[in-house]
Amino acid sequence: MNIQQLITEALSLPNNAIAYHISQELAAIYPRKFLLEGNDTTFSLEKYAEANLCKIQDNSSIHNQILTGWDGMDNHLYKYTENAEFEVQWQGQKLDVLLMSWQEGYCKTRYYWIMADSQELAENFFTAVCDWNSEIRDEVLVFEDGYWNKNPELFQSIKNATFDNLILYGNLKQDIKDDLINFFASQETYTAYGIPWKRGILFIGSPGNGKTHTVKALINLMQQPCLYVKSFQSEYDTDSENIRKVFKQARQSAPCILVLEDLDSLLTDENRSFFLNELDGFAANEGIVTIASTNHPERLDPAIRDRPSRFDRKYHFDLPDNSVRQAYITLWNDQLKTAMRLSPEAMTQIVMMTDGFSFAYLKELFLSSMIRWMGTMKTTGIAEIMVDQIAVLREQMNSTTASSETTKELETAKK
Repeated sequence: MNIQQLITEALSLPNNAIAYHISQELAAIYPRKFLLEGNDTTFSLEKYAEANLCKIQDNSSIHNQILTGWDGMDNHLYKYTENAEFEVQWQGQKLDVLLMSWQEGYCKTRYYWIMADSQELAENFFTAVCDWNSEIRDEVLVFEDGYWNKNPELFQSIKNATFDNLILYGNLKQDIKDDLINFFASQETYTAYGIPWKRGILFIGSPGNGKTHTVKALINLMQQPCLYVKSFQSEYDTDSENIRKVFKQARQSAPCILVLEDLDSLLTDENRSFFLNELDGFAANEGIVTIASTNHPERLDPAIRDRPSRFDRKYHFDLPDNSVRQAYITLWNDQLKTAMRLSPEAMTQIVMMTDGFSFAYLKELFLSSMIRWMGTMKTTGIAEIMVDQIAVLREQMNSTTASSETTKELETAKK
């Protein structure tokens, strides 16, 4: 049997027989070769070759099924392999790689077989490809629906986030910056004193008070690989399996920052215990900074909220007081065109009228007022428009608060 016949025959078999059949036949076709097989998603041969780390040439004696797709975001074509055999040149050595795909339910199963002259060569090549693909380079990996995906929009948002355009209360901003800078610079010190080089940080506060911006600014400042988790739930894997995937990738990417935004919504009674076991990995979690945030600390299990060894630093993001609102409004006002700018007296008035506003509502106040001002093209500042908008936003804020209280009462009643 040749490779062409093998591919055709294998794809006609039941799904649970394909991989075994191919392994058996390849062993017969390449009796003098060592055979390494698997389906680890980090073995991306094409990406490794695109980076000029090896050369691949498809086997011209068979039909290689290589699909073409369109990336509208970057406006270019891309190719990916369904079923093909490649001749690989790597570090002066030659290998053969068979890549196969088949449908199992709603999921695509992808397998690879590496044929090499020795076990050492096959394993070294496999390790090199997986190591390179596990690295995070100028990107953010987002975990959702059981898979890791690159998110260009989030990465661009992070690149635009700095501490220069962030207003926080007192020394909070400097404390957080110093905390992370000192951690990543202190690996040798942690090792010398026998302390696991890992951190757990919890951001606590109501929505719109700077937690997300702070996370993005930290990632931008630290220039460390970032992993962002949206959910542990997926259609085909359990939460425990997905949590294992998350921490496996974090350990491979360390030193890195692992972001768990809205931690209370990620955890359930069923997955909490497994999550804590992974979080408590001690030496296995070396170099990982886990940054979690929550709008509702009361919903977190005390084993997470109150145990120092898991989240040893907790930073509270409170509603901005008069002085912080003054600083925030001044920052915005300084960026306005001269014709639109507030007078000192108007700024003081706006500061006093926005008591109880979060940073998100203050930002919305400026944006909505600027849009209304441009619609009228007034030659004076936007103070009058902002006063009207404050009333509108406060009504929205009160309505949202009332709705949240009702939801909370219903949840309490269910318990």
